[in-house]
Amino acid sequence: MIGFAAFAITFVLSFFIVPIALLIGRMFGVYTIVQERRCHVYVLFGKVIEVIDEPGLHFLWPLMDWRALVVNWLGKCYVLDMRLDQVYLRSAPVNSEEGAPMGIGIWYEMFISDPVAYLFKNMDPRGSLSANVANSTVRCLSNLPLALMMVNRHGMSSTVREEVSPRSDEWGYRLGSVYIRKVHFRDAEMIRQIESKVVNRLRQVTSAIKQDGANQVSIITSTADRKAAIEFAKAAAIRPELVGNALKKICADKETSEAMFTILETQKLLDCKTKLTLLPQKSGLLTDLLAAREHAS
Repeated sequence: MIGFAAFAITFVLSFFIVPIALLIGRMFGVYTIVQERRCHVYVLFGKVIEVIDEPGLHFLWPLMDWRALVVNWLGKCYVLDMRLDQVYLRSAPVNSEEGAPMGIGIWYEMFISDPVAYLFKNMDPRGSLSANVANSTVRCLSNLPLALMMVNRHGMSSTVREEVSPRSDEWGYRLGSVYIRKVHFRDAEMIRQIESKVVNRLRQVTSAIKQDGANQVSIITSTADRKAAIEFAKAAAIRPELVGNALKKICADKETSEAMFTILETQKLLDCKTKLTLLPQKSGLLTDLLAAREHAS
């Protein structure tokens, strides 16, 4: 029973009494807990009495004296987020030196540098900083040459940051990195004309490449045909001489020449694909056929 009673008392103290005691302590300003990258600003009777930006557990009585007892009742505690924030502004309207309507997308970082100035020097420091960045972008980047505007993003980013930073520090909202992420045309008709010109130029280049290739092929083909014609002409010119010399050598031997001409004649007969009738020698059939032909005529 004693062990059960001790367990019950411990359970009640752990889950009911201790949280209630901690809540009462926070209500009467005994202590406060500051999270990482947070800042507590205590205001009493319209006056800032304490700023705590170090994370951890803080006892308020040594910092505020008797005011810690009533600051949560009669005053107010502002909890500010000190973390780095990022914003992207799309298509800030500017004009190039040539008069082309351009849009610039700018990305920038910001964070709270002075909590008191952030709370009381500007009703909307975030919106004011965004408007300041947009106005500085239009003011600093207008009337730049179009070629410079399309390629020099680093220089434009530095120009905008130098213009915005001094004024944003007055509001307790410091500007971090600034980067021009996108530069584009805003006029739809201009975009269509540029696309049409690019397509036409690509077609011209493609046609020129095809024509040049065809010309090169024609040159190569004509050159090869000319060389082949020259060689065939040379061969046709020396062919009679070669054939005559070969026949002269063959005719020097009678038996060889007779055998060769017999073979050529037989080959000629075979190539003509005519029907042949072979008759035995001394059969008398040829005489009868000739006589019958004369009689018929």
